[in-house]
Amino acid sequence: MRTSTLASLSMLACALAGCTVGPRFVRPKPEVPPQWSAAAVGGGARASTINTDAAQTAAWWTTFKDPLLSSLLERCAAANLDVRAAALRIEEARDERAVTAAGLWPSLAANAGYTRELFSLNTPNGAIFSVAGSGRIPGLPPGVSITNPYSQYQLGLTASWELDLFGGVRRSIEAADADTEGSIESAHDVFVSLLSDAAGAYIDLRGAQLRRAIVTASLATERDLLELTRDRRDAGLTSDLDVENAASEARATEAQLPVIERTITQDINQLSQLMSRPPDALRAELEPPRAVPPVPPAVPIGLPADLARRRPDIRRTEASLHAATARVGVAVANLFPSLTLSAAGGLQSEGLSQLIRTASRFGSLGPTLELPLFQGGALRATVRLQEVRAKEAAVDYARTVLGALREVENALAAYGADQDRRVSLTAAVEASRSALTLARQRYESGVASFIDVLDAERTEQQNELSLADATSAVSSDLVLLYKALGGGWENQAALTTPSQRADDRPPSAR
Repeated sequence: MRTSTLASLSMLACALAGCTVGPRFVRPKPEVPPQWSAAAVGGGARASTINTDAAQTAAWWTTFKDPLLSSLLERCAAANLDVRAAALRIEEARDERAVTAAGLWPSLAANAGYTRELFSLNTPNGAIFSVAGSGRIPGLPPGVSITNPYSQYQLGLTASWELDLFGGVRRSIEAADADTEGSIESAHDVFVSLLSDAAGAYIDLRGAQLRRAIVTASLATERDLLELTRDRRDAGLTSDLDVENAASEARATEAQLPVIERTITQDINQLSQLMSRPPDALRAELEPPRAVPPVPPAVPIGLPADLARRRPDIRRTEASLHAATARVGVAVANLFPSLTLSAAGGLQSEGLSQLIRTASRFGSLGPTLELPLFQGGALRATVRLQEVRAKEAAVDYARTVLGALREVENALAAYGADQDRRVSLTAAVEASRSALTLARQRYESGVASFIDVLDAERTEQQNELSLADATSAVSSDLVLLYKALGGGWENQAALTTPSQRADDRPPSAR
């Protein structure tokens, strides 16, 4: 009869185990506009145009057609310490999920023990002994006595199983799965930032090398002008003022070189750090100057709705919302009764020779039902707390989506503005070169003053440097655009979400 009762309780528990309390997570729909703003996308007259075809962001760095850039990014992705740390955090989240999933299963433990116990004769229990060391209890058969002290040997097994009647453990596993997904998306975000930082440092390096070439050429021109003024002074055609002005201009231009060299060193050191190598480790490879990586003629970026499916930070906040929603269910489950099945059994005897006899067996079996009656309001306050956290996660998701839209729009605006700026500066450079040639000819003919030459040379150098800045800015803007679009992590195959195994759930929870 007892067996029948236990079986009935077990069947009832298995039936109740299908119940899961708490809200069910529904994937949020991001509020995004149907199209990007016309001002951000711009017109079709630019050298590199934006279109809303499907974004090609999985390997966006290949659009620059720079093999060294691609090689650097691949090596950074393989060796970067931040990426390694992010991968370890994923493993940590997966292990925490495994710990949580263990709550669905029974626990079983084996034990073995030995005790030597002495009863005090001055206690009610000890008063039954008439002689210290052994005792005869009235009513026991002749020859049966209890020794004092006495020994006890024990071998046993204990088992317990708290059935997940209302889905608290399953909700905890759901939250742990969402936390794992959030860790994966955080790692993807680290990967996206790494690619952007490395490409940005490389483009800045090439831009600095371009500025160094411009300053070096300007310095050569100014030194040539200095020699010209000295020759004209020696011939009595000009004064020392022109010579000093020419020398001052050359010195001022020369002073720009150390600043540019510092930038080059910093960029090389940054790339070395991103590759987990010591400073200056890439000097020999990166010191030879190369052109700034050019942008492609067309850049497809997709539609705003694609961001929620691609950007890791949006996907991470969605996972956080999922976890927060599941934890509401955990808190709600704690309001309901809990049922624990427990069993213990084994062998006990006073001597080792008797331990394995049938008479040495002992055991216990029975369910325990516990209903929370009064906790000072803590359980319901916990439910309200988790509900507030879920609402906060929803706000964070909406804020992240808006921030992503803003970043893309700003990156598009910068990309278009710097392209327009580069077009104007290209024309300005051509005009300033012609002006410098004319001013020098007029000065050599004695028609114009040397101040006109210095002004023309200074304007030409400034326009050249501004054009170099605009050229590197356009390429950097495209890198930031790809970062805002959230591309590049798709190639990180090692950080994929493992499928949940069916054996993670015990029979009663399936």
